[in-house]
Amino acid sequence: MFSRNTLWLFLAIFSHSVAISFASDPDPVQDFCIPNPRFGAIKTAHNMHYILPCKNSSEVITEDFVFSGLTKASENFSNTGLAVVSANPTNFPGLNTLGLSFARADIEVGGINPPHFHPRATELVHVLQGKVYSGFVDSNNRVFARVLEQGEVMVLPKGLVHFMMNVGDEPATLFGSFNSQNPGIQKIPSAVFGSGIDEELLQKAFGLSSKQIGILRKKFDPKTSR
Repeated sequence: MFSRNTLWLFLAIFSHSVAISFASDPDPVQDFCIPNPRFGAIKTAHNMHYILPCKNSSEVITEDFVFSGLTKASENFSNTGLAVVSANPTNFPGLNTLGLSFARADIEVGGINPPHFHPRATELVHVLQGKVYSGFVDSNNRVFARVLEQGEVMVLPKGLVHFMMNVGDEPATLFGSFNSQNPGIQKIPSAVFGSGIDEELLQKAFGLSSKQIGILRKKFDPKTSR
């Protein structure tokens, strides 16, 4: 017979295993679900994305399954030289419930896509043009990185920090696909210095002075006044 403690331990391990098994986008239960904006959006936890009721299948048209937004780069480049155009259910209705999303990234010469990670998706990166230093860091702090050239593909495992830098002499263009319609993104610099973490903790964690932390906070959190 199992003791009570053994039984609780078994149940805890089983519950954890089930949670991991289902920690991904659910399989669709119908051919497709084109969102019907007439019924309004339902915000999910933390406002991470929206859920919309499906259109009646008789109202669905071919254009719901076509997206032309990735044919050219975004004009909005960040101060790191990065411009991203995303394809997700909010602008590409046909993706809804299919567990997929897509993005185009353009990086200026010398520009970077800063260290970040996607908590809910693995990313597959395809270099369409240019030379890009790309890689990720595993949970043992081992770096897997190299320069990718036109036509090459790299996979970036779910939840691991990864990065990109244009090391060529021309603008670079990449396409990234995700196995989630809502992969999420956590940018490391902003998460650490732009989120309001206690300053004393940051000083002890990074060996930085109060002045240095203040400079970084102003850079990564424009709302910070000090």
